[in-house]
Amino acid sequence: MMKPEDYMQQAYRCILQNDFEQAIRWFESAIHAHPEHAELYYRCSITHARSQHLSPALQYARKAVELSQDTEEYRLHLQTLEAKQLSIQAKGMLEQAGSGTHERYVQAARLLKQAVKLDPLSVEAHVMLALAYSDLNEFDLATKAVRDALSLDPQNGQLHLLLDQIKQRMNSIQ
Repeated sequence: MMKPEDYMQQAYRCILQNDFEQAIRWFESAIHAHPEHAELYYRCSITHARSQHLSPALQYARKAVELSQDTEEYRLHLQTLEAKQLSIQAKGMLEQAGSGTHERYVQAARLLKQAVKLDPLSVEAHVMLALAYSDLNEFDLATKAVRDALSLDPQNGQLHLLLDQIKQRMNSIQ
């Protein structure tokens, strides 16, 4: 029987050749052979996440944390994925038009606040939170969210424009 390291070596060979699907198969074979090896779940989760497979990435990340709760790296990875999932849900709510818009924006803002808490380095979550707050006419909170995004990405011209737009909206409403 192959050792976990042997499977990982095969998976990394595939990753170097940009064959992420084959790498995932190697990680999943390794997990099947060594179901209590937390690092295999973690590595498989990362590879799924890179391939934009959020659902299996979350499942494997949760299992890695379950098997090795003391490993900070695994917990941070899981939080990042959970934040991404919340951001995707909130984005869907913000993009829906029609009735119940105010309540959807309130709910989206709630999800995005949680996403920012889980992954404070997600510029995307900060920006979407700013947009949700702006649409709710919560301009102080919107401004703070943009400033948080700018602190992470100070050279981003789009963020400076967004900050100006929020200030203009605030001035036009008052």
